[in-house]
Amino acid sequence: MGLFDSIRGEFIDIVEWTDDSRDTIVWRFPRHDNEIKMGARLVVRESQTAVFVNEGRIADVFQPGTYTLQTQNLPLLSTLKGWKYGFDSPFKAEVYFVTTRQFTDMKWGTQNPVIVRDPEFGMVRLRAFGAFAARVVDPAALLRELAGTDPQFRTEEVQEYLRQLIVGKLGSALANSGVPMLDLATQQDAIGVKLAGVLTQELAPVGIAVPKFIIENISLPPEVEQAIDTRSRMGIAGNLDQYTQFQAADALGAGARTPGSGVGEGMGLGLGMAAGQRMAAGLAPQQQQPAAPAP
Repeated sequence: MGLFDSIRGEFIDIVEWTDDSRDTIVWRFPRHDNEIKMGARLVVRESQTAVFVNEGRIADVFQPGTYTLQTQNLPLLSTLKGWKYGFDSPFKAEVYFVTTRQFTDMKWGTQNPVIVRDPEFGMVRLRAFGAFAARVVDPAALLRELAGTDPQFRTEEVQEYLRQLIVGKLGSALANSGVPMLDLATQQDAIGVKLAGVLTQELAPVGIAVPKFIIENISLPPEVEQAIDTRSRMGIAGNLDQYTQFQAADALGAGARTPGSGVGEGMGLGLGMAAGQRMAAGLAPQQQQPAAPAP
């Protein structure tokens, strides 16, 4: 390699990123000490945004497309560096590629129960888990607030922050939904849509949106589940008296199936006596009603 080729190799003439991962949100172009050649080609692929940073200050942002870097399409960087019109020398700047596609494999769950006030059961502790999708909608804000100078900012670095935010908003969302515990299963989709809007608004300052929020399951405490089961059985019985009779019959049936308990013989004797009484009543002659006196 000649001296001219060596000098030319110090200048970068193609700036691009071919993403070979599924979890990288921000990737810094590895410029090192090389300078970007004025007139270099910038390739920003679909679902990417390129952000130029000069000495820690965000300058120009490029949407998907192919660009020839000139002072005309680097107005903010030109101002920060004090370039005059027609500047044609190599320059130094940090270039961050930000992924704007949706990350759909984000999981969330409540490590501790969320306390919710229910009109029927009072204070109830709930556990829930599910998934959500997140995407970057403001790359400059993300770099300022979260990624900083990290050369490779991944989803694992922001997922715990998002999970804590979700859990913090889940209790108020459930409480303000006005949905009783008994109807939560039928309203999970509606609550998920509401939470997606709340989280998107909350995350706007850091440039992240939550387009999809899924509640896979809401777990009730065991005592509430038992109360629901009891209420269901009462609904089958119809009223309290019938429910008491239903429980008694259920207990007798269980005892009858237990060998040596004596319940089966007692039930047989009782049923036999009841059958005999009904038969005797049917065979007894009906009492004659006295004839009405003649007028």
